[in-house]
Amino acid sequence: MRTIESVCVYCGSSNGRDESHFQAGLTLGRSLAGAGLRLVYGAGTKGIMGAVARGTKEAGGAVTGIIPRFLIRKEAPEIELTQLDELIVTEDMHQRKHKMFEHADAFVALPGGIGTLEEIVEIMTWAQLARHDKPMVFANIGGFWDPLLKLIEHMKAEGFVHSEHRVRPLVVDAAEDIVPAILAAARSAPEGNGNLQVAVDRL
Repeated sequence: MRTIESVCVYCGSSNGRDESHFQAGLTLGRSLAGAGLRLVYGAGTKGIMGAVARGTKEAGGAVTGIIPRFLIRKEAPEIELTQLDELIVTEDMHQRKHKMFEHADAFVALPGGIGTLEEIVEIMTWAQLARHDKPMVFANIGGFWDPLLKLIEHMKAEGFVHSEHRVRPLVVDAAEDIVPAILAAARSAPEGNGNLQVAVDRL
């Protein structure tokens, strides 16, 4: 059994067209706070990113925001950043992603755009390369990630995903089930190098 203390959430900096995606952000934030887990995210105060942070803070949870200096004015007015429990400003996107990885015990991808896709795919790549075995979750709200999940299965079938046992993200369809899924994975994980082996494919 391993302990989960913080969860990194990747998601869109806009609301998207489906209101359920925004609401999923609020729900996940509240769920993190209710479980005593710290939110680690990109520090944006708009869109789904803002919803996750707001849900966490309103429920009494702790939030760590990590943002490149050049994005501050675009995604998060400085006055709003002061409301975070911890703010880490990086010099570029690469440093931001590494800091997010270092501060998180698990990763969740809510609906989002190209940036969200790039972040969760990189985390999966690092898992494939045995750089970590922390839980990875696709929050498949309304089937949002179905096209990507189908593509990943196609890649596996075609023999392009080596070390397949390391690339087994959880797929969770409801926001309220995400934290329980992560904690269940933690309970079933062996003690080891401080990371986690995810043993469940879909909850």
